Amino acid sequence: MNRDQRLYDLVQILRDGRLHTAAELASRMGVSTRTIWRDMAMMAATGIPVEGERGLGYILRTPLVLPPTALTQDEAEVLGEALRAIADDPEHPRARAAKTLLYKVATLLPQAGIAPR
Repeated sequence: MNRDQRLYDLVQILRDGRLHTAAELASRMGVSTRTIWRDMAMMAATGIPVEGERGLGYILRTPLVLPPTALTQDEAEVLGEALRAIADDPEHPRARAAKTLLYKVATLLPQAGIAPR
């Protein structure tokens, strides 16, 4: 798992409003406790409202709403594959809609790596 995906997953876990220890988070992420400490420090430095410290745990003090367009790499790939499958089927009644949606998704989410045809 790359760092960006891990940070995203950590935010998702912390959104439950509960206190989570670094050991618990490290176990769930498959990384060391030290990596979690660095990740939490980095998130706090970038403005994510994470609070806590080593030995006590971490919590999000302010509700954090992530944009609905924040897709994981796997989600983006599945979306692209599904849209291409429909768009490439000339008999499918929604082929044209799939083509235009594929273009829109590729334009709105260039970081997802979805290439329109």
